[in-house]
Amino acid sequence: MYRTSRYGTRHPLSIQRVSPTIDLARALGWLPDEAYVESPRATVAELTRFHDPAYVAALMEAERTQRADAELCRRHAIGCSGNPVFPEVFRRPATSVGASLEAARRLRDGGIVYNPAGGTHHGRRDRASGFCFFNDPVLAILAFQDQGLGRVLYVDLDAHHGDGVEDAFAEDDRVLTISVHEEGRWPHSGLLADRAGGMARNLPVPAGFHDDELAAIVAGAILPLGRAFGPQALVIQCGADALEDDPQSRLSLSNNALWAAVAALAPLAPRVLVLGGGGYNPWSVARCWAGVWATLNGLAIPDRLPPAGEAVLRGLEWNHSRGRNPPDHWFTTLADPPRGGIVRPQVEDAIAATLASAVPVG
Repeated sequence: MYRTSRYGTRHPLSIQRVSPTIDLARALGWLPDEAYVESPRATVAELTRFHDPAYVAALMEAERTQRADAELCRRHAIGCSGNPVFPEVFRRPATSVGASLEAARRLRDGGIVYNPAGGTHHGRRDRASGFCFFNDPVLAILAFQDQGLGRVLYVDLDAHHGDGVEDAFAEDDRVLTISVHEEGRWPHSGLLADRAGGMARNLPVPAGFHDDELAAIVAGAILPLGRAFGPQALVIQCGADALEDDPQSRLSLSNNALWAAVAALAPLAPRVLVLGGGGYNPWSVARCWAGVWATLNGLAIPDRLPPAGEAVLRGLEWNHSRGRNPPDHWFTTLADPPRGGIVRPQVEDAIAATLASAVPVG
């Protein structure tokens, strides 16, 4: 599905992301057959646990006809606003949801599951938004609740605010959402003071946000909040668009920072679902997300990739100015050079303001 599916030739998601992540993990000997599970496709009944039945039907019809008229755009944002009609416009997002639901089922008794195809955090109940047609984090959290879990923590590390998830659970005190995202970037929500009904914490960060600043936020804000909440399940959205090499943000993280964040957050709950998300440079996404898998499994990151891993990365293409002459380390290494620096006052103030608000206690 993901190997051949494209949003279109000029869309930011015209690149390969999930398949090279899997290929790279396999090339490194990190992904034995028994650890890989083929994703089912979510059923209509599963999708309508959150999404409007009319919207689900409209998306299925758009896939069948490969058309979207002005009314479909107006009502459901299908075929416009960056949400194009493409051959798998229903099947692809439904498969991503299916993977997250399968993960929730497998986590009933505890453990960690990784779904790099997930993380579509902008999807709304009755419309597409921000390249997201369905919202798999919302549906996974609802699946955890259907298992009787009373406290679910959602942490969003994408460069963009996790607005769809926050809004879905704004009035639900069983779900604490925490989003770290670039200040002033689309969708222009997630202000520091925004509590969205009380169970949301937002940490908008400035351009140039680097590794040491993310580490400070994780240690100084997210971990204390998470420990106080006492989650029974944790969902981490690990979008790669906050990386220095991504064209869709002005943030400057190295992939080491995301790996360290995942490692620090995972012990917060007995059930952990790690998702992908944004990411628009195929090399930085594949390298980052393969490293997330290594982090979750306690595997050592090699200084230089073996020939099989390098071949995976040399086989990628990117129709972008940055992709015309890629630096050699995009092919030969997994880890970026660290990008540290002084923790700026704006970041320190965001941490203090987040902790100063009432901390939900599980």
